[in-house]
Order: sequence, then structure tokens, then C-alpha cells
Amino acid sequence: MAGRLKWLPRGRLELDCNAEGVSFMEAESEAKLSDFNDFSPTPEFEKLVPQVNYKHPIETIPLFLAQVTRFKCGGISLGVSISHAVVDGQSAFHFLSEWGRIARGEPLETTPFLDRKILWTGKPLPPFASPPQCERKGFEQPPLLIGETDNVEERKKKTTVEILKLSKTLIEKLRSRVNTSEYADPARGFTRYETVAGHVWRCASKARGHSPEQPTSLGICVDTRSRVQPPLPRGYFGNATINAVARSTSGELISNGLGFAAEKISEAIKSVTNEYVMTGIEYLKNHEDLKTFQDIHALGSTDGPFYGNPNLGLVSWLTLPMYGLDFGWGKEVHMGPCTHDGDGGSLLLPDKNDDGSLILATCLQVAHMEAFKKHLYEDI
Repeated sequence: MAGRLKWLPRGRLELDCNAEGVSFMEAESEAKLSDFNDFSPTPEFEKLVPQVNYKHPIETIPLFLAQVTRFKCGGISLGVSISHAVVDGQSAFHFLSEWGRIARGEPLETTPFLDRKILWTGKPLPPFASPPQCERKGFEQPPLLIGETDNVEERKKKTTVEILKLSKTLIEKLRSRVNTSEYADPARGFTRYETVAGHVWRCASKARGHSPEQPTSLGICVDTRSRVQPPLPRGYFGNATINAVARSTSGELISNGLGFAAEKISEAIKSVTNEYVMTGIEYLKNHEDLKTFQDIHALGSTDGPFYGNPNLGLVSWLTLPMYGLDFGWGKEVHMGPCTHDGDGGSLLLPDKNDDGSLILATCLQVAHMEAFKKHLYEDI
């Protein structure tokens, strides 16, 4: 984390462990914690997190930036920005929790496993019974709006972020609906993520007013630690996620009901097997230029994948240890995302009260948000 990224030919990135260090800033605010209400991602709230200037050469940008802000009321906040090219959510929270343990004077709970070579594909792949079509499923560019040849105009449209709560009662109603539908698997049932993601996908298609034949996809970030063979060692520290994509049309999603959407998502997640991961790595290793797949660009860029209209990207934080970070002062008042994502970018988080409710942090175009919220609650 004290090193730097650097570009190699063909859009490759290398982690240079040069001990350049991290960025740690201290700030003071005339505000009180109570001024932030529900801690929604507002411009004022975003000032609590260190900003990265992507105009600087990537070799000069720290991989980890922290900002401690002291408030007029005596409260304190810790805002962090971490390079997703280096770590995924699991590793980021591993780092933060161990930082807290060190601050409390305690030993590490889980030693980080730092050998990235276990995910290399230097040796020939074993023959698979039916090689997964990784390059078709996981790395294909998301569909465009019908009649458009690019997504430049969609990227320019004004967006807004909402933090929306789905109560335990609402979640149970949705799960009851999908698990009694014709698409349900009685032996397994749909997960909370599959259920809520299907509902969000359908509501977004309705709110955006798509024509029935409009292709749409849902990008799903899948943790591969337990899906590869052998599983990655405990404490593997890096980015071990891969993209899975559920695809349909708006007409199919809306006319076939929630179970149909949940099944599409479930099938995409189940497809991420050891073979899928290994052939995916091999595909990327042999690809001419990886910049096509990279979303390390700053907001407003026209490069990289775009999961805005007519698509969505919904990342699950449901299994991440995101609450209870303790630096010796006790547990936090609030923990959550702070940055303003691009159109279609969404997070699904457990509620801090652990009462079975979930939090959806979502970014959509201003023109679509009110209709989306209406469908999100009324269509249950």
C-alpha cells in the first residue's frame, strides 16, 4: 500500500513496491456531525474524503489516502480513498480492521497473504470439459441505447445520488415473491442480493422508459476467493474480483416478473467457476490492450466500461466486515460510501442496526431518480 502503480506497454499496470508512502491529512471543520443528517453523499460530505487528482501521472498517486477531520462538536471522522486496482473490498476492509487493531495495541488477527503469483496463468491451462465463454460473458462492452453508436451523450447527463432504505419487511415480501415464483429453485432459493438486484434492475428499466426491445445488462462484481481451485489462502491481499454480467431486455424484465430477473442474476453468478476465472485471466493476459476494460478513470471520462443507461452495476457489500471499526475510541457512529458515483453505479449494504434491513446507495440520472424511487417502494 506504500508503493505506486506504473504503466507498462499494452495497458498493463505493475505494482512498484518502492515505499513512497501513503497520504495522511488532518483537517478541521466548523461543522458538527449532526449537520450531515443521514450522511448522504453531498458535496460537503465528500470534503471529508481525500480527493485524487487523476491529471497527475499514475506513478505519483498514492495507493492509500486518509483524512482525519475534527469537528466543532468534538467528533472525528476518518475518510479513506484506496486504489481498487490494488485491492478489492474484502482486502480494503481487512487493511482497515488490522489498522484499528494495531492502533489499539493488539496483534494482527489475520496476516495478509501477499503472493499474487497464485493467480498467474503462466502454465498451460488444464483441458476443461466445456470452456466457458469468458470473453463473451464477462468482458463484452455493455449494450448501448437503441439507435446510439456510443455512450458519450449518456455520460454527460446530470446525475444524483440517493441512500435508500429497504426494511426487513419489504425484503421478506420480495423474497417470498421470488421464491414462490416459477423460476425458483426449491433446493436453494434466491439470495438477498439476487432478489434485491432483480428488483432494482426492473425498477431502473421502468424509470428509464425503455422500449421493450432495449437490451440491458447488470454488472455483478464476484469475489473469486472461494471459487477458484484450490481456494485462495485466508487473508489473500489483492483484487480477486471478476465481473459477471446478467443480460436481458427491458421488455422481458418487466413482463416476466421479479423471479425472471433474479434467475438471470443467479445464473450469471453461478457461471463464475474456477474455469471461468482461469480462462478469464488467460484471456486478459493475451489481450492486446487492457485499457478497454479498466475503469480507473476519473468521473467524466469517456474511457472504460459504462454501466449507466441502459445498464446498471450493483456491487454487494453484504458480506464485508464494514461495521465495528475501532481505533480505541469505540465503534463508529456511521460507516458508508462517500463518493459520487457515475450513472448506474450502486452499492447494496447491510443496515448498521443489524435489523435485517438493507441500504441501497444508487446513482442515476436526475431525470430518472424520482420515478425509480416510486417503483422501488410501490412495486413491492
